[in-house]
Amino acid sequence: MDDKIIPNSEKPTYKSRTSETRTLDIEKKSSVLLTGDDYIFPKSSPVDPSSSPLSRALQLDANLREMRPLLLYIALAIAYTGSTTVADGVSPQEARQLRDEVRDMFYHAFNGYMEHAFPLDELRPLSCKGEDSLGGYALTLIDSLDTLALLGDRERFSSAVEWISRNVQFNIDKTVSVFETTIRILGGLLSAHLIASDHVTGMKVQNYNNELLHLAEDLALRMLPAFDTPTGIPFGSVNLRNGVDENESKITSTAGGGTLTLEFGVLSRLTNNTIFERVTKNSVRGLWARRSKIDLVGAHINVFSGEWTQKDAGIGTSIDSFYEYLLKAYLLFGDEEYLFMFQEAYKAAMRYLHHDPWYVEVNMNSAATVWPLFNSLQAFWPGLQVLAGDIDPAIRTHAAFFSVWKKYGFTPEGFNLATLSVQNGQRSYPLRPELIESTYWLYKATRDPRYLEVGRDMLASLQYGAKCPCGYCHISDVESHKQDDHMESFFLAETVKYLWLLFDLAVDSDNIVESGPYKYIFSTEGHFLPATPEISLANEHCSYIGAFCKGDERGSHGILSNTRDSKDRNGTQKVEFDASLVTKSLDLVGASFVKGNCVGLTHAQKFGISYFEEKEDQSTVESKEVRTELEEKIEIGDDNTAENENPDKFSDGETREEENKELLKLSQFVIKEDNKNANQEARTIHDDS
Repeated sequence: MDDKIIPNSEKPTYKSRTSETRTLDIEKKSSVLLTGDDYIFPKSSPVDPSSSPLSRALQLDANLREMRPLLLYIALAIAYTGSTTVADGVSPQEARQLRDEVRDMFYHAFNGYMEHAFPLDELRPLSCKGEDSLGGYALTLIDSLDTLALLGDRERFSSAVEWISRNVQFNIDKTVSVFETTIRILGGLLSAHLIASDHVTGMKVQNYNNELLHLAEDLALRMLPAFDTPTGIPFGSVNLRNGVDENESKITSTAGGGTLTLEFGVLSRLTNNTIFERVTKNSVRGLWARRSKIDLVGAHINVFSGEWTQKDAGIGTSIDSFYEYLLKAYLLFGDEEYLFMFQEAYKAAMRYLHHDPWYVEVNMNSAATVWPLFNSLQAFWPGLQVLAGDIDPAIRTHAAFFSVWKKYGFTPEGFNLATLSVQNGQRSYPLRPELIESTYWLYKATRDPRYLEVGRDMLASLQYGAKCPCGYCHISDVESHKQDDHMESFFLAETVKYLWLLFDLAVDSDNIVESGPYKYIFSTEGHFLPATPEISLANEHCSYIGAFCKGDERGSHGILSNTRDSKDRNGTQKVEFDASLVTKSLDLVGASFVKGNCVGLTHAQKFGISYFEEKEDQSTVESKEVRTELEEKIEIGDDNTAENENPDKFSDGETREEENKELLKLSQFVIKEDNKNANQEARTIHDDS
């Protein structure tokens, strides 16, 4: 089977979510995807008993290789049913024991870090040493703060907050990743601040005076120079003291530019400084405006020219959290622009990337499959689908992903769907949380006990395969289970957190997330951010004249963001309406970027979101000459449907080009104004330092 092309009659067929039957052909070598309904497998050849032992062995091996898709399908079917002769279900008493075991897992790793690595960034759990991997500011401690609070460890949480307040500072000559620093450090500081400063969380730190918030603001100001680009999409790295190096790469990932909105948005609301939210929203707009005609985005982009340097679209590496933050930014902030973008992006992903229950990578323009791979970062997707309310495909996809975990004991970084084997060069498991995260969300949504069994299996794998003297080790090869001397900070921030939450749900759920005063949104690093009125209703606070509006001279959120605050004789804060300032703000950002009550306009027309035409390279032209039936359908049939369904897709080429030029001009003007403010504030903080 591995050495021949499967005839069309033998290719697997499956029914899509729209009930139409399709045939999936991936690569010219044999390829069978697990898809759920009807399968047609090549018949195995009989073994001749009279042949030599070597011949019989070779024939048996060939038959097994041909049956491998069927065997894995059986594993998938077992995962679907949620029960086997071995798994008898998880009782409440066992769930409590498993929760306590996860708690012990956390402290084994956390204590190992504090004893052998602190205040360096991360632990080397085999050699019991430390290493600076990001910026040299106790990364693992900051990343673990809200996990300590979740476990109710008031003493260690308080002492960690006090130590960080006294000892951490960011005026250092270090070049750091904007993405990693935002999700790990900025997110960790903000989440801990919101817990430590609020009585109702039950974890308020005595004598705490917003030190973590001040650190977060200082850090974000030092990262603002990265956003000084023509597209508004930030550089991938920035020096915390000197800004962006002149030799810094202009290429960044879609996730790197689109996974900053939660942390920067929360910071804007807490500091009342809108610059942080504006630059990250401009970055998302810069990516979305350059999507393809079929609403897909690529993996890497040039932040100066806006050209895609890698046009592979998927839901895994380099793109994953772009989708995640579109939905979560809407859920946390209530901004319908993010919801519109998510709806369009999700619809395109399910149409072009989804081959039930798997997801593949395709060319962002033609939707031709380029990479039949299950990437371990894709495992967050079922959890995101739960938040979006699309449960059925989430259940099927999670079952498929977990079948890979069951096969190896862990999920490799890459699993080839054409050969049904571990992808060369992607054999490791670096303690990633994504599959555990999706398991937690599916159990929370369905209360199906099968997900507790899944969690029990994953806990057993970690305990018996990854535990090492001072913590938990990376698995360098999922087939040999060889350990590697490294433990990422996200193991304590996410992996252990979601596993503990899963079992806690089955017991009493008496924790800050499930029983606390707020609803929480988890960042992509697992930091929980509360939907408090100050964060989630910032616009509503200032949406009408005379409303309470927290603000200062830097401006606040909402329609009246450029007005000044005053107090009446009773000390009540009021808003002075200044029509000229509001008019000036409208002129600055442009009508297409201002939400309004425009009857008859679509979301895209209200928000001024369109796409930019791309110059076709030679390979694209050649591929169009020999386009497949699927590509013809995309180019001809689907374009007509899209124009009928979406009035914002322009039918006249000349008009579309003029509109796009106008939008680009407007976007660059807004970005220029924001960057001017960002640079000014960044210089101020550097001078103060």
